[in-house]
Amino acid sequence: MRPRLTGAAAAVVLLLALTACTPQADGGGSASPSPTESDADGSEETSTPSPSPTPTTAPVALPTDCRAILSESVLAELGDTPLNDAAFGPSGVGTDGALTCNWADPRADTTRLTTTISRMSRGPALDMLNALANDEGFSCFTPDGGTRCEKTWPNEQYPVTDGRTLFWREDVLIDTSYSNLAPAGYTSSIVEHIFD
Repeated sequence: MRPRLTGAAAAVVLLLALTACTPQADGGGSASPSPTESDADGSEETSTPSPSPTPTTAPVALPTDCRAILSESVLAELGDTPLNDAAFGPSGVGTDGALTCNWADPRADTTRLTTTISRMSRGPALDMLNALANDEGFSCFTPDGGTRCEKTWPNEQYPVTDGRTLFWREDVLIDTSYSNLAPAGYTSSIVEHIFD
């Protein structure tokens, strides 16, 4: 069992987790050029700060195949559940590169699972995850080098469980909503495929 954080504690954890890589200014605030120094012969030498190197790390590639991101055990749990039936709207790779996967049978009243994998930078991600923790009662923790928030609740019409799980890391957001269909290890399988 992993410990769950709620409310203000979750917000603190999210703040620490999502801002850990933010460059910090030294005690003097923003950097400024060094003052002018005089040489022995009276000439002045001005020290100019050199530019910082630009990060060259390539962004994490977004997946393009809903089946390829899942382990064999997760696919076995999904069984014959149809993938990306037109009845559930747009799916597959969108114009922005995001991947949407709809696992659902149009003949079923409520059994379905929808995942969208998209890009989201740290600031908006922090705002969204903090709002879910503080305002909507999501439990948040920090596994696999990222931040995960989740919540389940009873379906309003049927005797089944609904839920939502989000995982953010390196400007990639995995956002899954489900009803009566939650294969064990589903999100972890996607995280492993994208980041490992």
